[in-house]
Amino acid sequence: MLKNISSNWALNVLQILIFMILARFTLNVLGQETFGIWEAVIAAAGPLQLMILGVPMATVRAISRAIGRDDERGAKEALGQSLTLTLMLAGAALTAGGFMWWGFEDRLLESQRWSLDGAAILDTRTALAIVLINLAAGFCLRLPYAVFEAFHDFVPRNLIMGAGMLLRLGLTIAALTWDTSLRTLALVQVAVAVFEFTAALMVSRKRHKGMHFRPSALSMNQARKLLSFGIFAFLLNMGALLAFKVDALVVAAHMLPKDVAVYGMANKVFDPLINLLLAIGMVVMPAAAAMRARDEENELRDLLFKWSKVAVFIVLTLGSYLLVFGPEFLDWWLGDEYDPAAGPLLQVLMASFLLFLPVRGVALPILLGSGNPRGPALGLLAMGIGNLALSLILVRTHGIWGVALGTAIPNVIFSLIFIAGARKTLQVRPLEWTAYSLGRVGLGLLPGLGLLLLVKMGPGASGFWPLFTVGLAFVAAQTLAALFYVWRGDPHVDPLRMLRDRRRRDGT
Repeated sequence: MLKNISSNWALNVLQILIFMILARFTLNVLGQETFGIWEAVIAAAGPLQLMILGVPMATVRAISRAIGRDDERGAKEALGQSLTLTLMLAGAALTAGGFMWWGFEDRLLESQRWSLDGAAILDTRTALAIVLINLAAGFCLRLPYAVFEAFHDFVPRNLIMGAGMLLRLGLTIAALTWDTSLRTLALVQVAVAVFEFTAALMVSRKRHKGMHFRPSALSMNQARKLLSFGIFAFLLNMGALLAFKVDALVVAAHMLPKDVAVYGMANKVFDPLINLLLAIGMVVMPAAAAMRARDEENELRDLLFKWSKVAVFIVLTLGSYLLVFGPEFLDWWLGDEYDPAAGPLLQVLMASFLLFLPVRGVALPILLGSGNPRGPALGLLAMGIGNLALSLILVRTHGIWGVALGTAIPNVIFSLIFIAGARKTLQVRPLEWTAYSLGRVGLGLLPGLGLLLLVKMGPGASGFWPLFTVGLAFVAAQTLAALFYVWRGDPHVDPLRMLRDRRRRDGT
């Protein structure tokens, strides 16, 4: 399991590096207004992703459970049924995309508030059409990756995805240098999707020879099993969409494209952070499904404890740095197009994500995998609805600050409620999870956090080298705290003990 999660993290590091390069490049090449329009295009297409109805996540769970029971035939049937359902849902998504395209053009593109010229309207209209078609076609891309995840075969999966990211980097820079337009940016997405699907299909055929990607006649019994779990995955995805992906549309509907870009600057760093935690969830969810199939309840609790502490440590380390030096980081990263209003917005959002991310990355996938999808799905949906409602109310009086508060407040409320529910479901004593996951991690953070605050209130840090130096010193302090305090004597993860055991084995 550690190997797979480490592979996911390596992919995340690559993703973050490429993301940092492309976000700065795209913003500075397009400019704030056009970049804000692109953010609105991506947000408008987002709801169509829900039409896959959680089938890929349900496929991972169904194949994992079949593997846990040594039921090869059941695994094959689940994949064939999933492919049939996915093709049907992709067609429905493409039809719905036409209505989305019309609504976007009518409400935003041709609105007096945006005041775009004819060339900008045509470019945006074309880009949105390409994005919508690519999104619907991309439904099928998820199934080869679902097979990799179900078999815990994350290394080849991540190599393919990493190659796709590198391709995106090269194509985006080359294409926008040649033609600075949104339609060109959208066509890059198509090229990368075609490459990833082709590569994933070829590799999966060699590594999982019994798993054939062929649509099968729809069986109502099997489809019902997939959709019964998939509906909760759908609600889960809808909650995440409402919570984090429609903010750009809320800003766009009440303000200018430039304001969409400013909010996007503050919100950009959270996609890599969420993916960093989901890298854990992608592995623990199928593991939890297999454990529940074998009635390994103690192992499930150990899984929750072990990876929750890891998630809390990661989030507090990265989050503390961004809370203190977030504005300076954005200023250096985004360059000339950076707007100072984005820095404080980042800090408000980061404060709420400190609590939300560990819950989303570990506890929720374990409950999904262990057969308890109702609570997480409905809870995250309620959070998303609360986010959207608060954002729509507060944007009228507080602008983009209102949208940030509309995101932060539901994050905190959901996390507190969900932590209590997860402890009850897995029969964990009220303070047991909190004491283990947060106790030593929080105390071990104090020296490094003190260093950050000392620099912030003293000489400060701006530009690459000062920010890099203080970040390096902070990471060094966190590493020492982790080795000699946070995980020293830990029953699940003790790096020093693991190192001693390896040396002992090598010596014998």
